[in-house]
Amino acid sequence: MKEEIGRVGKEQQFHDSWAEQVDVSTIDVDKIHSALTSPELRYIHRQLGDLAGLDLLDLGCGLGEASVGFALRGARVTASDLSPGMLAATAELAERYGVSVKTHLSTAENLEFDAGAEFDIVYAGNLLHHVDVEETVKRIAGVVKSGGRFVSWDPLKYNPVINVYRKMASAVRTEDEHPLGSDDLKIVEKYFSDVEFRFFWLFTLVVFLLMFLIDWRNPSAERFWKIVVDESDRWSWLYVPLAKLDQLVLGLIPGFRWLCWNVVIVARK
Repeated sequence: MKEEIGRVGKEQQFHDSWAEQVDVSTIDVDKIHSALTSPELRYIHRQLGDLAGLDLLDLGCGLGEASVGFALRGARVTASDLSPGMLAATAELAERYGVSVKTHLSTAENLEFDAGAEFDIVYAGNLLHHVDVEETVKRIAGVVKSGGRFVSWDPLKYNPVINVYRKMASAVRTEDEHPLGSDDLKIVEKYFSDVEFRFFWLFTLVVFLLMFLIDWRNPSAERFWKIVVDESDRWSWLYVPLAKLDQLVLGLIPGFRWLCWNVVIVARK
């Protein structure tokens, strides 16, 4: 009988397949880091400030868009992922942009760095909802320098409309994904001090609804969270006022933050 592939094996296969389908030459790193519809990364850059000369680990680096963007801003970047295909794409992207990025093959739960390895910053973009949260955060805390920072962003699990989308988008998601809940955020507070959470995409989610209703795009064939960045100029007329509405409503009614799509975590050790 053929041995069943475990969670890690499924994740690796899924992301290797994804990497094979991507033409790295089409990736616009600058846009991914600065687009209006990339509020999570823009916020993270504001929080991190000057990266020149800092050692940064991009954990779960994927195609390398964040790794290369951080390297362009002067960080010494190590890009880690469980997918050899994603690491190959990251190396190719770094070469195209003329920056140096060190690649490292490992899971997030078992980083496999040499003893004593430490980083000023550990960044994890859309990673925690793929992994064992506590084990991963514990590992991250072990490689962040004293006074260093852990930053990440991931989807939340509470919005019922988003959960309908997730069921429709099954082909572009892995079956073991688990969007974060309040208990997961408490785990970060267990291992880090000075933890801040910032929530994004509430009324701005209307943009995704229009992508489906007007463009008739298939959420199980296209990654909407990638398209919305690629087409940021097209949607700016709608995104800008809705983002202001998000800020106003979340300031007045903090409980609505749990209905947002994404949460950004900024923590200091």
